[in-house]
Amino acid sequence: MNNEYNELIEERDLDQDIKLRQELIEKAKELQASEDKNVYSELAKIQKEWRRIPNYDSAMDAKLNEEFEAVVDTIYAKRKWEYQGNETIKRDLIDQVKGLVNPDNWSKATSEIEELMNKWRETGSAGKDTDDNLWNEFNEARQEFFNNKHQYWEDLQAKFDNAREVKTELIEKAKSYVDSQDWSNTSAVFKDLLDQWKAVGNAGKEFEEKLWSEFDEVRQQFYAKRNEYYDELHEKQGVNATSKKELVDKAKEIVGTKEFTKENTQLMKDLSAKWRTIGSSGKDENGLWAEFRATMDEYFNGLTEYNNKRHSEWLQRMQETKSRKQDMIMNQKRQIKRLQDEIATMYSQREIDETNDLIEEKKEFIEQLEKEIADIEAKLNKQ
Repeated sequence: MNNEYNELIEERDLDQDIKLRQELIEKAKELQASEDKNVYSELAKIQKEWRRIPNYDSAMDAKLNEEFEAVVDTIYAKRKWEYQGNETIKRDLIDQVKGLVNPDNWSKATSEIEELMNKWRETGSAGKDTDDNLWNEFNEARQEFFNNKHQYWEDLQAKFDNAREVKTELIEKAKSYVDSQDWSNTSAVFKDLLDQWKAVGNAGKEFEEKLWSEFDEVRQQFYAKRNEYYDELHEKQGVNATSKKELVDKAKEIVGTKEFTKENTQLMKDLSAKWRTIGSSGKDENGLWAEFRATMDEYFNGLTEYNNKRHSEWLQRMQETKSRKQDMIMNQKRQIKRLQDEIATMYSQREIDETNDLIEEKKEFIEQLEKEIADIEAKLNKQ
């Protein structure tokens, strides 16, 4: 057997095999610098050719084998480094996918998932077994994303259905208030309905715009009627404000005369009565009323002061009249006493009778004065 092998070796050209080995080494070195993805399949072919060349157990064989193995080791070392780099890249892609399984924006996340898938395809191998394990983990994360996305859309559709139902009810409720003339309370109702509308969420692209259009149309019908009412109201309030300003000016004119006559007092009362017949003047109401009230107060305070003064003067006159009449009584009594004393010295009956008559007249006059004093005291007691 060995003889046959030796004979086979002899038939080959040693120099030719050395040259062939050197050529294979150069091919291997070219692969060493190549970025072609087929580097390792090409290297396997070169290794297969290398093994077909007989080993002559020569120093040259040993040297060439050592050089060839060094090149092969370098290539495989590079592959190991590439595997490690690709594994790092793929693990990072896996982490990125896991970070997207419950996103805030599903559309954006879907694009990102697709981009990560493209990057995965572009990333080289990390070794068969490692590739299989990494792919399983990567694909499992992708499937979790798509399962969650499917569930999200199912839940969203349920929300759309619920929102559509609630918004339809809100539209019907709005319609029931559209003709209300309780403007303030109904405005609050429509505001509450709008808040509920916003809180319900979207009813989906297919229905949202149509529902909103119908709901807003009802709202605008109410607001148009309300605005028309308030436009008319503000116009009336403007007229009322003008009328009330005229009353204020008339009242001030009367106050300016400082004449507290019955006629002026009646005019002021008439102005007050007329004020009550005029409707609200809106935003000017408080200011106009304060001005009118102050003018009325000024007049009637002045009237009270005027009446108090007149009353005081009347009291003084009454007291003076009473005192004067009391003095007159005292004077009449003194005269009576004097006449009575004079009767004692009289001899003529006629003179005595005339004096007695005069005394009686004076007594009657005293009675009259006392009645008048009593009337004055009665009047004073009523004060």
